[in-house]
Amino acid sequence: MKKSIIKKYAKLIVRVGANVQKGQPVVVYADVDQADFVNLVVDEAYKAGAKLVTVNWTSDKLTKLNYRHQSLKTLSTVLSWQEEKLKWMSEELPCIIHIISDDPDGLKGINMDKVQKSSQARYKVTKKYSDAMENRHQWTIAAVPSKAWAKKVFPELRTSAAVEKLWNCILDTVYVSEDTDPIDVWAKVNEDFKARCDKLNSYHFDHICYKSSNGTDFTCWLMPKSRWCGGGEYDLSGRYFNPNLPTVEIFTTPQKGRAEGKVVSTKPLSYQGQLIENFWFTFKDGKVVDYGAEKGRELLEKMVTMDEGAAMIGELALVQYDSPINNQNVLYYDTLFDENASCHIALGRGFNDCVEGYESMSQKELEDMGVNDSMIHVDFMIGSKDLDITGYTANGEAVKIFENGNFVI
Repeated sequence: MKKSIIKKYAKLIVRVGANVQKGQPVVVYADVDQADFVNLVVDEAYKAGAKLVTVNWTSDKLTKLNYRHQSLKTLSTVLSWQEEKLKWMSEELPCIIHIISDDPDGLKGINMDKVQKSSQARYKVTKKYSDAMENRHQWTIAAVPSKAWAKKVFPELRTSAAVEKLWNCILDTVYVSEDTDPIDVWAKVNEDFKARCDKLNSYHFDHICYKSSNGTDFTCWLMPKSRWCGGGEYDLSGRYFNPNLPTVEIFTTPQKGRAEGKVVSTKPLSYQGQLIENFWFTFKDGKVVDYGAEKGRELLEKMVTMDEGAAMIGELALVQYDSPINNQNVLYYDTLFDENASCHIALGRGFNDCVEGYESMSQKELEDMGVNDSMIHVDFMIGSKDLDITGYTANGEAVKIFENGNFVI
């Protein structure tokens, strides 16, 4: 891949994704294999005026070693310097850039009991800091190919060809090419998002019903102040940014505890570095009461029992079947991409900024209103070619939103 095109991508991540402002600190999370690309991102961040850029390196291999050799007590402990770092972030509110390139099977064989119990213990310490940062800073997630990920997506190709093809697919999803200015393209994309969201919000839906031939038959209620969002968003200081590169989804936060029926997955889910395939959930009174999977059922169990909110819904997202990413006909084995090829639902934490007037409400007020709280937020895909979605207003009017997998509104 030409370096000039990759540099365009790095600039897009900094300028449109995180929208780094002069004088802001920046924190980058990336795999150790991505040093060359991270150097480009850091350079662009400084060009944008960042006063300090810190890189936190990750590695699936090291993570597996840690879970294999460390005791549960050690894994569960948030060290003093780690908590100080979280405190600094909650006070300084840096722009956060996540560069993902994970092997979808990179943590296969990991001890999930250790993962669950240590995550629960650490969350008791870290939650106050994540809550303090909620909606108060810019952040973005973007991706670059790794050898293992590329071979998972394109197993029939030799490694170098697989990486090149995955590069081309990723760049296509974010409108980066030699003859386009992706920054200008994204400005138009965000205008289109706003128009669609405004249309959906004008109906003030009471509840949404999903049906498809694979067994999905599901109804979920919204809060009176739920609002549909998509594309870029503003933090509480008024700074605009794009959390996901790419994105084609329009989403909202539903009412906690009010969902009924069954949803059936249409794409695999990579969770904790392991794959779950051909799975389903049944909801009653807003909570998962039954579930199954051809592969990875034990992972589903760990997921929905992570905490009280993990078995309830935090997000409903609309993505039409005839979408640019789905039309690539590529299974990425990564939620950032696969969620943008299919309608999806998320278990776990809801989004505060999907509530009208959230700016003047406390976390407790939002939760009391019906925003689900959890230590997880896991998207899974349910979109299909024959998915129908109907919204119902408070007075019972039925409005067709999706027909045969695509928007009709």
